[in-house]
Amino acid sequence: MVWQIPDYTPMRNITEPILTLEGHSKRVGILSWHPTARNVLLSAGGDNVIIIWNVGTGEVLLSLDNIHPDVIHSVCWNSNGRLLATTCKDKTLRIIDPRKGQVVAERFAAHEGMRPMRAVFTRQGHIFTTGFTRMSQRELGLWDPNNFEEPVALQEMDTSNGVLLPFYDPDSSIVYLCGKGDSSIRYFEITEEPPFVHYLNTFSSKEPQRGMGFMPKRGLDVSKCEIARFYKLHERKCEPIIMTVPRKSDLFQDDLYPDTPGPEPALEADEWLSGQDAEPVLISLRDGYMPPKHRELRVTKRNILDVRPPPGPRRSQSASDAPLSQHTLETLLEEIKALREQVQAQEQRITSLENMLCELVDGTD
Repeated sequence: MVWQIPDYTPMRNITEPILTLEGHSKRVGILSWHPTARNVLLSAGGDNVIIIWNVGTGEVLLSLDNIHPDVIHSVCWNSNGRLLATTCKDKTLRIIDPRKGQVVAERFAAHEGMRPMRAVFTRQGHIFTTGFTRMSQRELGLWDPNNFEEPVALQEMDTSNGVLLPFYDPDSSIVYLCGKGDSSIRYFEITEEPPFVHYLNTFSSKEPQRGMGFMPKRGLDVSKCEIARFYKLHERKCEPIIMTVPRKSDLFQDDLYPDTPGPEPALEADEWLSGQDAEPVLISLRDGYMPPKHRELRVTKRNILDVRPPPGPRRSQSASDAPLSQHTLETLLEEIKALREQVQAQEQRITSLENMLCELVDGTD
């Protein structure tokens, strides 16, 4: 289901999605928006299938159903959305061209352990992975897709059981590792000099994390030199974790905030499907980020009348359409009457709740 979250605070609960996408036979566990094309969404489910949708029309653009023989653990686009990096339960890391439906490169047992792997593209085009060794130690790796024989870097970490979730910031080339069940966030800088993956620091807290969300760069507070913001999921709350760089100057820090991908797409869905590629449209954060107005998603279905049948003899309406029976007509009228009564009852309930809300607001003032 696709939901539209308004920029303003809604007065009522949002209970209806604007679009329902149906195509998987099992539960969907992975969703990822295309980095440069408008309304292109990737989904991967327990049926081992990757489907790429045009959310603007509700149609399936591509379906990759013969590539993964087992459960898909992670999927990541590269910077311009030309390639996908996937990890699977069969211990294989794959680089896929989704429009051709082909595996460009693959590496079996990038991490030798049986626990799940994760993979993300870096700014330089490398693949950063997390997984486990044969002795169940957590491990991170850096790979060159053009040469999967040997890793660029491979480091063992600890013996915890939690799967490491990588969150990569291409602007600073810093990757943050959040383990399920851990109470810490470790971060590393990826460079082109040995050892290529440099440990920076660890953020520690008392309570373990059940999940983690990552704020895009344009959502950060540049006046406070904020470089990352996480949303840590607890059992009954969500806690923001803010990471800043101490600076004495109040001026805009160009080195911390290079131009970053904005919300505007570089391509339409049909252009990307036809084979075009484009880099993300960058924006400056010098004056902070202000979201553009009128960003509502409009779903337009394909008009089935665009595909017209071949011309033939025209039939009169009386010969082609049978009239409604008296019983069917009475049934429809009863349903319409019941729906009108239900609408009136809901309107009365809404009016009553709005009056109660006004009284509560007036009471607090």
